Amino acid sequence: MSELSPTGPGTNAATARSRRVLAVIPARGGSKGVPAKNLATVGGEPLVARAVRACLAAGLVTDVAVSTDDAEIAAAARAAGAQVVERPGEIAGDTATSEAAVLHAVDVCESRSGVPVDAVLLVQCTSPFITRDDIDAVAAAVVEGGADSALTVAPFHGFIWRDGPDGPAATDGAAAVDAAAHGDSAAAGGTSDTGGFGVNHDKAFRPRRQDRPQDLLETGAAYAMDAAGFRKSGHRFFGRTEPVRTDPARVLEIDDPHDLARARALAPLLDAARPRVLPGREDVDAVVLDFDGTQTDDRVLIDSEGRELVAVHRGDGLGIAALRRDGLDLLILSTEENPVVAARARKLRIPVLHGIDRKDLALKQWCEERGIGPERVLYVGNDVNDLPCFNLVGWPVAVAGAHEVVREAARAITSTPGGEGAIREIASWLLGPSL
Repeated sequence: MSELSPTGPGTNAATARSRRVLAVIPARGGSKGVPAKNLATVGGEPLVARAVRACLAAGLVTDVAVSTDDAEIAAAARAAGAQVVERPGEIAGDTATSEAAVLHAVDVCESRSGVPVDAVLLVQCTSPFITRDDIDAVAAAVVEGGADSALTVAPFHGFIWRDGPDGPAATDGAAAVDAAAHGDSAAAGGTSDTGGFGVNHDKAFRPRRQDRPQDLLETGAAYAMDAAGFRKSGHRFFGRTEPVRTDPARVLEIDDPHDLARARALAPLLDAARPRVLPGREDVDAVVLDFDGTQTDDRVLIDSEGRELVAVHRGDGLGIAALRRDGLDLLILSTEENPVVAARARKLRIPVLHGIDRKDLALKQWCEERGIGPERVLYVGNDVNDLPCFNLVGWPVAVAGAHEVVREAARAITSTPGGEGAIREIASWLLGPSL
């Protein structure tokens, strides 16, 4: 946070105090390209929570607000540490602008606190790999650098083409595009034949990369605006607009299911430097446990009469008993309808749902019946049939030795394999020395 000292009697009041920098994350419930997009998980964390975490970590940001019309997004935002601004229906439709949502959020946050906002950030949770450094850099351009507005950009060296009149000779891409748009193929330097033309280059001349001007690609991740100027203009770009360079490798906007699949594939690489956060008791109201491969080592012994035997760990029993005594809601949830699952649940004195085809639907109903927010649930699993539950809860946890895609989707991973004390390890995360 930047401290500015007054320099005289005419100094703006904002310089006599810390600048208030509000980061607003627009997150509507409706999404046509990817249903429930803002709650989709990348790296085991909902997109809205990833954006909140990056904003909270930024040094210049003083307040973080999520503007939403959706109750589940609101719950996930609060669980991640943001305040929530309920977005009115008239600015929550498909045609509503992000600017309208941000201006509304600024008004609400100023009304709540009585403190004016000096600079406002628009941060998109559909850019999953934005970092605290990106947010601080774009905020600093306005708060410390004197810019009126700023945006994140990435260096771009590609040749851009567009369908249209063939062969614009002009190197002025904007002029060529304008001429082509008006059907003036002669002005565009081409013939009446249709074809592609270069937008930022003359197709007849291919300069070396180092000889070309540097193009910058708008990432769509973060924008910063002087609050007073933004309120006056009603648009995110006004006055002196400062492009703030970011790492091109981290640029990805999620607009369709293919983008989401790419983000999930990249998360293990791009999130590798981010340490996984272990949950504490204050983060969790319920613990839901898979059985095979989580409380067992996933092996089954079958005797000559077809009876199945599995091995469990006494340490897990100790951990579960401690969690039960601490008042946590507990459940065993298994797709297998097996007497051994029911027997183990009786031994542990916790409820069980087994023989369940759609574990995520059963878990959602269980949470609703008990009034537990899914974002406050820790779910422990080991294989791909646990992924729908991972997408539902706030704390998806994989045991060591879980399937690779399950480990990638987990928010935390035990160091102990299933059947060897993994559940006791999780109990120690939650209860600490009291265990």
